[in-house]
Amino acid sequence: MAISGLIRVMERAARKAGQRLRRDFGEVEHLQVSRKGTADFVSRADQQSERTLWEELRAARPDWGFLMEEGGEIAGDPTRPRFIIDPLDGTTNFLHGIPHFAISIAVQEPKLDGSGWGEVIAGLIYQPITDESFWAEKTRGAWLHDRRLRVSGRRHLDESLIATGIPFAGHGDTLEWRRIYDVLAPQVAGIRRFGAASLDLAWVAAGRYDGFWESSLKPWDSAAGCLLIREAGGFVSNYRGQSLPICDEQVLAGNDVLHSRLHKLIVGALKDA
Repeated sequence: MAISGLIRVMERAARKAGQRLRRDFGEVEHLQVSRKGTADFVSRADQQSERTLWEELRAARPDWGFLMEEGGEIAGDPTRPRFIIDPLDGTTNFLHGIPHFAISIAVQEPKLDGSGWGEVIAGLIYQPITDESFWAEKTRGAWLHDRRLRVSGRRHLDESLIATGIPFAGHGDTLEWRRIYDVLAPQVAGIRRFGAASLDLAWVAAGRYDGFWESSLKPWDSAAGCLLIREAGGFVSNYRGQSLPICDEQVLAGNDVLHSRLHKLIVGALKDA
């Protein structure tokens, strides 16, 4: 599959920002860190990564808008797409010297009737430490560099490894998460929490994980990952089974069979909540 000009632009920006993240990661103890909220840190590296991404992407697509974790929304031509950017997903891992974090970039088109934002048409998740570039374009499949990705083919929960994000320090619904965990844990081969939702979703697309659930995410956490999974043959929905362009408030992902089975279990876990 030939890489399109848009993906090349996104990958070039991610690699440039990733070079600086790798350098800063090597000096993590010396970073200047400010506190944005309980257990929610913003590092100088995070801010510089976003600045690099914005500058590179704006130079290539000057009339497009942006939705960024740190910089918020920057309007562009309303008839043109926008970039959705997480410059450092897994900030807490990064600050603790854990080499599991990523840059996530997605492209979302405006609705034809001008009523808001519609489909995500491109996504890229770049892991600077492993130099892995997961990317997808609508109708063109999902890829790791030049290798086609497919979601896991497992059909049985007791053989399946499921990823999640655990609520922490004022973020997320702990009771909801525990209800789901208590129902799923006895059914599956294992549950993992690695602390970077974009990479979790990319790993579902790559078949490394068989499924994923999490709530209370933001669009920049999941926009690229949702497209990757769908283009890899998987399903992404909220807990009610609705397949939205970007699932963030509630995310449930897997192949067709596992998504259905996980969905039924989650509905059962939450029906009396």
